[in-house]
Amino acid sequence: MTSLRTFRYVALAEATSFLALMVAAVIKRTSDNEVGVQILGPIHGALFVAYVIIALSIRTANAWTPRETVLILIGAVLPFGGYVVDWWLARRPQGSSPQQQSS
Repeated sequence: MTSLRTFRYVALAEATSFLALMVAAVIKRTSDNEVGVQILGPIHGALFVAYVIIALSIRTANAWTPRETVLILIGAVLPFGGYVVDWWLARRPQGSSPQQQSS
């Protein structure tokens, strides 16, 4: 079973690869150099798919509500989203839902 720690590492790697890919896209458009996009595109794609699969596979074990799960998945498509998700998960008690936190 995949752990929350693994997911957090993947989230950070996915967010970093997304930002690097955006920089590579700007370089591609301004200097006709496609190497960065050709290398980073597949890497980011694999990390994105891993992010989504891991998030969906660990949501029950980590007691994520449907709303939390959707917000975590949205984090994969927003610049800096993976960093925000990692920050939130680092501060959230592991395996607790909002109902358990308020008790």
